[in-house]
Amino acid sequence: MAEEYIDELEDSLDDIEPVGDGPQELYEHFRVVVDKGQSPVRIDKYLFERLVNSSRNRIQQAAEAGYVMANGKPVKSNYKVKPLDVLTVMMDRPRYNNDIIPEEIPLDIVYEDDDLLVVNKPAGLVVHPGCGNYHGTLVNAIAWHLRDNPDYDPNDPAVGLVHRIDKDTSGLLVVAKTPDAKTHLGLQFYNKTTQRKYNALVWGLLDADNGTIEGNITRNPKDRLQMAVSTDPAIGKHAVTHYHVLERLGYVTFVECVLETGRTHQIRVHMKHIGHPLFNDERYGGNEILKGTHFSKYKQFVANCFETCPRQALHAKTLGFVHPRTGEQMFFTSELPDDMTPPAGEVACLHRQPGTLIRLSILPHHYETYKLQLLQGATPQEFPVSLRSAQDFTLLWTKRNTRSISSK
Repeated sequence: MAEEYIDELEDSLDDIEPVGDGPQELYEHFRVVVDKGQSPVRIDKYLFERLVNSSRNRIQQAAEAGYVMANGKPVKSNYKVKPLDVLTVMMDRPRYNNDIIPEEIPLDIVYEDDDLLVVNKPAGLVVHPGCGNYHGTLVNAIAWHLRDNPDYDPNDPAVGLVHRIDKDTSGLLVVAKTPDAKTHLGLQFYNKTTQRKYNALVWGLLDADNGTIEGNITRNPKDRLQMAVSTDPAIGKHAVTHYHVLERLGYVTFVECVLETGRTHQIRVHMKHIGHPLFNDERYGGNEILKGTHFSKYKQFVANCFETCPRQALHAKTLGFVHPRTGEQMFFTSELPDDMTPPAGEVACLHRQPGTLIRLSILPHHYETYKLQLLQGATPQEFPVSLRSAQDFTLLWTKRNTRSISSK
């Protein structure tokens, strides 16, 4: 079954105009041949199940405009597909050209030799061109970096990225410069012999120090942009995530995750499945205050943290594999990015004045500037602010008695 160019079709369906009476050149954006054993079903439902990120309403609009065809003829959305029908979605403009164009984008290269390179991808950088992100991706940057290598063709699938991480996940990725390197590295990922560890900040306190999450991952039928754990063991792809608690921090937990499989959004989906979404993971509900108090100051603290780390708190920290040519065991690690790391050094003492800007440890591995509005009449004094532990913070000041603000 040939299901091609799905990403490009999503944008096209958002901007459709009816086919006029006069001749109009149409371009094929999607084609599929219906299986022999397919039972009759409406064409809008059939296509909806095969077009990622599309909606049934958008498909119906395309059919109404004359862009949905069966065996070369326009059909309405209530058309019942039959075995071996050739279904196509046409548009009045050509498909977007997906050729990878070298672009001068900074790369954080951790290691490089004649066979491969390891890069540390920042959060916010899309890995590969796709719907809405045709330029400015990691592969465009790699194409620029290797532009003088005559043996590297960024448009050849036999070379390039061996695996992927999400746009808003930071961390390590390996790139193959040669077909042999990609084959050998790809087999290691397939056979689960690579070593990959992620650091993540999740909502809530995990009871056990170590655990394993198993559950088939499939697309969420209620939200096509989400993945979900299937309740039916026959549906979805087998997925296993192991986790180890690094530190419990008030209302959140800092964990290390080891992937036994590599499914789309695996850590994010599995952590949500057990009731601990990733901190500030908008797609899976982690961008809400899921644990803590109802005090306005606490809500402001969390809002500041969301601003400091404006994405899911997930970092691909380590990557290990066997070198495809030398057979040497390679192991790489990367530091947590700035949005998941406290500033260097410690502040042992701060001078407190009304309205003074001070740095506080408010959530694990996050430091944020918070404006402390002291009570009127408070006596200026020096007080200790320990930044050695991210577990909690305490501010003390005096007005008749000692008061405190704590993250706990």
